[in-house]
Amino acid sequence: MSDSKIPLAAVIGHPVAHSKSPNVHGYWLRKYGLKGHYIPMDIEPEKLADLLPRLADLGFVGANVTIPHKEKVMEIADLITDRATLIGAANTLIFRKDGRIHADNTDGYGFIENIRQTVPDWNPRTGPAVVFGAGGASRAVLATLLDVGVPQILLTNRTRIRAEKLKEDFGNRIQVVEWVQAGNVLEDADLVVNTTSLGMTGKPEMRVPLDGLKPGAVVNDLVYSPLKTRLLATAEECGCRVVDGLGMLLHQAVPGFERWFGKRPVVDDAVRAAVLR
Repeated sequence: MSDSKIPLAAVIGHPVAHSKSPNVHGYWLRKYGLKGHYIPMDIEPEKLADLLPRLADLGFVGANVTIPHKEKVMEIADLITDRATLIGAANTLIFRKDGRIHADNTDGYGFIENIRQTVPDWNPRTGPAVVFGAGGASRAVLATLLDVGVPQILLTNRTRIRAEKLKEDFGNRIQVVEWVQAGNVLEDADLVVNTTSLGMTGKPEMRVPLDGLKPGAVVNDLVYSPLKTRLLATAEECGCRVVDGLGMLLHQAVPGFERWFGKRPVVDDAVRAAVLR
């Protein structure tokens, strides 16, 4: 990295003003006294293929990618990691010095590191997991849970056909459960993960009966607005160990920041507080 050229990075989406990523990366840049800037860039979908390759010429070393561009950038990138290919989407781009765009997906990394940091003694091999949702975030979660050795995943989605597609893609350790039966499979689950937008501010609540949650189980909601969703509040009342969604946002940002700015940042209470402000 040349001292005469300040590295730039961005989060790309449409819209993108809501993103907390500039707060995260901005905090780390200040904390570690690094040269660099991280900005939000609202790029319309029809302009993405034209504008993305130009960013390196403007001094950008990389970018995070959010909705609706996570799948489209896979068609534009020159190099794609195996995990991004498996998930079918990329959230982290590296603009290499040779002009090529390298696409990766760190959502699964962020998800699992958030759980490990919050519940250090969690053992993925002790029992089944229940996963709500069959969208892009679910693909990252499923790939990661299978990789760390979860023996069985009970997958449920309001539209069953989407869940069946994920079972087809990820194999026989996935068992599809009807959405209306989801509450009945919680009692044996050692891990419960919500990957849907249900419970998010401005979205409908999750109406799945939660009285079957097992005390001591780990319950993770990827939603972080509000920080404590109805799912997490109910899980606490049932004696579960809860993991909010903000940590995933922070941990998934770590690999990109390290590649772009040359320093591996630490996820701690201070960065959480900075983002929540």
